[in-house]
Amino acid sequence: MSLRNPRNPRIADDLLRRGEHGYEQARDEAVWNGLTPDRFPEAIVRAASPADVTAILAYARESGLRVSVRSGGHHWSGPTLRDGSLLLDLSRLGDCHVDPESATATVGPAVTGGTLAAALAPHGFSFLTGHCPEVALGGYLLAGGLGWNSRAMGPACRYIEEVEAVTADGRTVLCDASHNADLFWAARGAGPGFCAVATRFKLRLLPSPGAITTASFTFALDGPDADAVSDEAVRVGSWALRAARETPPNVETSLVLQAPDTAATSGTGGAGPRLRIDATAFADTPDDAVRALDPLAACPFADEALEALEAEEPHPTDVRTLYEGAGAAGTTGPSGRRHAVDTLWSPDPYETQLARAARLIARAPSPDSYVLLPVEPVARDENALRHMAFSALGASYLAAFAIWDDPAADEAGIRWLRAGMDALDPYGTGSHYVGEADLTAGPARSRRSYAPADWERLRHVRERWDPSGLFHGFPVP
Repeated sequence: MSLRNPRNPRIADDLLRRGEHGYEQARDEAVWNGLTPDRFPEAIVRAASPADVTAILAYARESGLRVSVRSGGHHWSGPTLRDGSLLLDLSRLGDCHVDPESATATVGPAVTGGTLAAALAPHGFSFLTGHCPEVALGGYLLAGGLGWNSRAMGPACRYIEEVEAVTADGRTVLCDASHNADLFWAARGAGPGFCAVATRFKLRLLPSPGAITTASFTFALDGPDADAVSDEAVRVGSWALRAARETPPNVETSLVLQAPDTAATSGTGGAGPRLRIDATAFADTPDDAVRALDPLAACPFADEALEALEAEEPHPTDVRTLYEGAGAAGTTGPSGRRHAVDTLWSPDPYETQLARAARLIARAPSPDSYVLLPVEPVARDENALRHMAFSALGASYLAAFAIWDDPAADEAGIRWLRAGMDALDPYGTGSHYVGEADLTAGPARSRRSYAPADWERLRHVRERWDPSGLFHGFPVP
């Protein structure tokens, strides 16, 4: 395809056609994952302002190109890379304004969770930012947003008060509960299926917690085979799951199954898999935070732990340190590494999924891979959920991460993840969180990220706001 030159000189300066110098670098940078999909937009263009978005969409219509949109590119499966499309890059729209009087913040889609958290801290406010500080708010909020303290507060998209969006016909519209309410509903959970370009979000802020306290236990899962590893994980993990359910909602608890590491020494617990139990309490006072962790502090297996922060010695922390710890613990990763990731909402209980996940992790092909089981990761306020496309669809939730460096290991990493997800969902009854799902793993992946009524409603919203199909919808294999 031969693209015409844009009439707008600023767009012309920022437009990269496939095959031109700088295109491949821009394509790689469009995906945070080091494993860049083999999909090639016809052109990539960065918008310098919301006004540019209108002009870029006009150019796409004139050129007969469909459009995909990138805020930060952190979605593991890279849905913004679409063959033959125009990739609209919003990474320059990073304005961030905090209004302490109204307890709101106005942010561009490229503002990261770490940037917002730092801007809010001096004013005594917080927001449900993602667990990785590098995640841009555009894609995170559009997908729903499972972040710090979501067990108590719900998904981050619940706190969107207003969205400014540019529609397929080039109009700039404001969306809230009273204006363009259907598009506002879709902006809170549609993820890659959103049928406009969100250029600004107005967020309702939350008071900063007076105290954040963490506790952590790590256990070696010894055993000659995967079944023995699973039995050991269930022995310790079942207690942790019971204790986590006894904690108040302001305690976020995750079980992390870590892959075997053949480079480990006997002094660090051996080379086998490990089970780490992480808990973080968000409370008004340090004493409140410690009391909230009491059910987990009374660990009957504490003497078996490789590492432990005892309840009588609480470990105070802050959001900045939480972000640093997430990276060190392996729950986020540097952008150059290769990742295959999928999520699962399951009708099966956590105990069943823990046993399955332990058998899976015992066979992981790379030592940095892990399975994350956040206990009750999001508040289930049915009234609030009716006003957003985001769907929480299971009795349990987990995310599996295959992580490696060598391109020669791509096939093994992807095969382990996809076969593993089949084993975790043996009857095919599970669903997914669209913000981190392996959306190209199967034709029903995106549909199964929503309740059936929400999926149908999304279809109607897309038909109304993008009847010509200018915007790419959910990716398919």
